[in-house]
Amino acid sequence: MTESKTQARRILVVDDHPIVRQGLSQLIDHESDLAVCGEAETAADALGQLDGAKADMCIVDISLRGTNGIELIKQIKAESPSLPVLVLSMHDENLYAERALRAGAKGYIMKQEAPENVLVAIRKVLSGDIYLSPAMSARMLQMLVEVPTSSTTSSVERLSDRELEVFRLIGQGLGTRQIAEQLNLSVKTIESHRAHIKDKLNLKTATELLQHATLWVQAEGGA
Repeated sequence: MTESKTQARRILVVDDHPIVRQGLSQLIDHESDLAVCGEAETAADALGQLDGAKADMCIVDISLRGTNGIELIKQIKAESPSLPVLVLSMHDENLYAERALRAGAKGYIMKQEAPENVLVAIRKVLSGDIYLSPAMSARMLQMLVEVPTSSTTSSVERLSDRELEVFRLIGQGLGTRQIAEQLNLSVKTIESHRAHIKDKLNLKTATELLQHATLWVQAEGGA
């Protein structure tokens, strides 16, 4: 780190796509007041770097190998409660932003946003504020003044964080045993999650569940 960057705020970037990490790191390092202090492609790698990186904040994606960003945020907050986390993801903010904030994140921004908006989000979170897009901010304010009903809450939104993760992996074509291995959970636990998902989505068979999950993943962009 050059002398001019010694006072820069340090950021740990967590994303499982190398090209995304590279692009985000270049964007951050181009700013005189910001610097990337580490990169990680998995939750385990990120947690292993927390102490040594001496980060002032983490930027985390939702989709990570072995677990998802929501679970990683919970782990980060358990180990470093004061470390702010910004989620930068391709996943729909309408479904994931509230979950990320509940997990402990201080902001959520989608990857298709302009680079200057990403920098605004980073600096806002570093300053101690919460960052959401104007549209998501308005939606969450509306949610605060409305009583949720079955007509205002989509069926997928009713899934718990873990159920949503299992649902996404089903849609990616993984079987029960593969999901259990990836999430480090028992087959029995995954079967229980599948049963709860079918109940919440009013699906009767495993085939219906697979079809519904596959279509949802395709609509999300396949990630």
